[in-house]
Amino acid sequence: MSTDRIEKQVLLRAPLDRVWRAISNADEFGQWFGVGFDGPFAAGTSVTGTITPTTVDDEVAKLQQPHAGNTSTWQIVAVEPRKRFAYRWHPCAGEPDTDHEPTTLVEFTLDETPDGVLLTIVESGFDALPAARRSTAFESNAKGWAHQVELVRKYLALEQRV
Repeated sequence: MSTDRIEKQVLLRAPLDRVWRAISNADEFGQWFGVGFDGPFAAGTSVTGTITPTTVDDEVAKLQQPHAGNTSTWQIVAVEPRKRFAYRWHPCAGEPDTDHEPTTLVEFTLDETPDGVLLTIVESGFDALPAARRSTAFESNAKGWAHQVELVRKYLALEQRV
């Protein structure tokens, strides 16, 4: 098992264009992820994200509440329409003295299938983090991405019921 890379997948039963908007539009992404951004996602730019409760799941929103207001900088690496969205960030941002540490790379890739869209989320670069924080950051984010794949699924499913 790699300690440098987290990978999660979810099959989303929604059209490719709809899934793409959910992951590449900063406002929509923030609704299911639980972050408010100060600008749009554009390759080569940075945005500041502020933790807010997700609008998709009340239980997860309660877990996010103690972190509400924490901010982090997201460096947008790629916005490849209908295919890939990627950014760099500091895992476990908001903890003291992490701004100078290396960032991890988060990549969302989309693949159309006969049953929907396969979303793959990969976060890599944990081995470059200081040893004292590496395993905590990896474990925390592995749990977080397990929640996030469910949140994006719920977000898209809620819309289809309306």
